[in-house]
Amino acid sequence: MRHVIALDVGGTGMKAALVDENGGLLHQARRPTGRERGPDAVVEGILGFAAELRAHGAERFGEPAAAAGVAVPGIVDEDEGVAAYAANLGWRDVPLRDLLGRRLGLPVALGHDVRTGGLAEGRIGAGKGADRYLFVPLGTGIAGAIGIDGRVEAGAHGFAGEIGHIVVRPGGTACPCGQRGCLERYASASAVSLAWAEACGDPDADAADCAKAVRSGDPRAGAVWQEAVDALADGLVTALTLLDPRTLIIGGGLAEAGETLFAPLREAVRRRVTFQKLPAIVPAALGDTAGCLGAGLLAWDLLGGTSAAAAPHSSSSTTPRR
Repeated sequence: MRHVIALDVGGTGMKAALVDENGGLLHQARRPTGRERGPDAVVEGILGFAAELRAHGAERFGEPAAAAGVAVPGIVDEDEGVAAYAANLGWRDVPLRDLLGRRLGLPVALGHDVRTGGLAEGRIGAGKGADRYLFVPLGTGIAGAIGIDGRVEAGAHGFAGEIGHIVVRPGGTACPCGQRGCLERYASASAVSLAWAEACGDPDADAADCAKAVRSGDPRAGAVWQEAVDALADGLVTALTLLDPRTLIIGGGLAEAGETLFAPLREAVRRRVTFQKLPAIVPAALGDTAGCLGAGLLAWDLLGGTSAAAAPHSSSSTTPRR
């Protein structure tokens, strides 16, 4: 069976899969990233994991993988295939595409983790059929993927979609990026966790606990939650004013709260729009498999977009940028 290798590299763990031409997961595996061993060991771990997947696919399906795709965090030069910088992995200027290509003997695509996840959500997930969408995962931080006709826009310098660093509270909380009042300092899962831990006096409390307390009617939790929702709505309205997406896809840990998040968020966005068209605001559909599936789609794209899953939605689409 024709298949590709897909890898989604995170700060603590790696998810991997063999993906068929329809975006189906034929085989899945996970293992620690091993960042405590240093950046060189992380790179070697990625190469070894990919080689194991190649061997497994050849044995199971009677033919080697046709290509490979890998998604990594941080700053990524997709055109050159270089993992430029990732603070949580400690690496700089790693020519990961070439290293994997030599190890596997296959064409390799390299992508940014959030944009890669957004690619999957757009083609085979919650944004399927939408010609314009914005994917925003709410996790430790907040980033975004701008979907346009079946591809994800990287921007001129690879920074497109950094919605987490839109300033929503001028002069507010300091952000590691150097600004003050950035969206992710108020509406990320980590920001909600910190605010709720302080409000309830439990240093181990997190965003999921806050959501439970909101559902139980705790007014302290309600105040923390509403502050996050209001900040998120401000950031999203700025984004939709600029981008005019048809669909806003919200993912990440905070989205696991379901309607506890989505009901007030939809209302907060609705109250803020004036001339703008209100997009559909929907939860992500692929969960933590989005990165792997997106990496698989990048790999299929290298082969000319021959899979049904890789085919863009619109006849006006262009070749995905890599």
